[in-house]
Amino acid sequence: MRGYKFSRRYTIASVNLPVQPPVLPMLAKRVDEIPNGDSWIFEPKWDGFRALLFRDGDDLMIQSRDQKPLDRYFPELFEPLKSRLPERCVLDGEIVIAGSDGLDFDALQLRIHPAASRIKMLSQQIPASIVFFDVLAIGDRDLSQQPFEDRRTQLESLLASAEPPLHITPATRDVATARDWFQRFEGAGLDGVIAKPASGTYQPNKRTMLKVKHERDCDCVVAGFRWHKDAENEAIGSLLLGLYDASGSLQHVGVCASFTQAKRRELVKFLEPYRRSALTDHPWRAWAEAGSEASGAAEDQRMPGGQSRWSQGKDLSWQPLRPELVVEVAYEHMQGTRFRHMAQFRHWRTDKPPAECTYAQLEVVAPHELAAIFATGR
Repeated sequence: MRGYKFSRRYTIASVNLPVQPPVLPMLAKRVDEIPNGDSWIFEPKWDGFRALLFRDGDDLMIQSRDQKPLDRYFPELFEPLKSRLPERCVLDGEIVIAGSDGLDFDALQLRIHPAASRIKMLSQQIPASIVFFDVLAIGDRDLSQQPFEDRRTQLESLLASAEPPLHITPATRDVATARDWFQRFEGAGLDGVIAKPASGTYQPNKRTMLKVKHERDCDCVVAGFRWHKDAENEAIGSLLLGLYDASGSLQHVGVCASFTQAKRRELVKFLEPYRRSALTDHPWRAWAEAGSEASGAAEDQRMPGGQSRWSQGKDLSWQPLRPELVVEVAYEHMQGTRFRHMAQFRHWRTDKPPAECTYAQLEVVAPHELAAIFATGR
């Protein structure tokens, strides 16, 4: 669940199933290309909250990727799950929220909230869906050691009559179809393709699947940095990135990191000249001066140093730099006006002025009708 805070882990199972919670989900390792051959089953890669579902009669549990309960955050799913699934089963899937322009991860994040009244309101205004892509148990049968191609057949039979908000992910053995999905489905908010060994068993917490994700490059302004958590004043942890919008305002779009230890220390000396008088005309001066007092700022402002419920206990304080450096980074895709995941450092662009680092350089992905993707799963 990407480090989000939840109140507790499952400690005592209230279900009696052939596969008992908690279960760490099977994972995927990243590769550059969709593999060839007929030994793979391909699926779109959904961008939501991984969810393992355990049902034993009236007892129903939804577990997150890191073995924590998701039950209270998605109350609108309980009635459909209980009315359309077998009395006893264990399924693996992804909770998503479908907006007018595709999957809406921002709306999904809003659900992880301490107030039950807030969750109830959001569940009515922007209801979630769940997309299933594996089955681990039905009735008294443990299916986890069966080949995935057999589990997929049973999943299709199990969900043959399922209706929204329950869905089964599309799947194919055809490489050409998988490549087509990789290009077209991105516009609906899906971020790649998963390749699963057709003969593979379910292996919790093992990276036995493959994932192919989009990667692009972008030139950004470096407007600040954070110290490395274990070496303040000695090593750089991450660089804060910005892009100019149509009005000429520098917007915080994310960070880049993944430096070697040697590079982190080299960056301290390299960035030192740009720290001098950095706040004098800095576009994020108000954020820097506000410090922790600005932690209650609206989330859509995306303050570089602001705390939120996603970063509890994490030091997000930052050091301003004069916005004169330009860096080329690799990124996967945008979530609204920000990078969905951490960007990767490529190299400095000494030949490019900061003013040219605008949103206009970003590739615009054509939207794709999400309902068509759901329908494909049938």
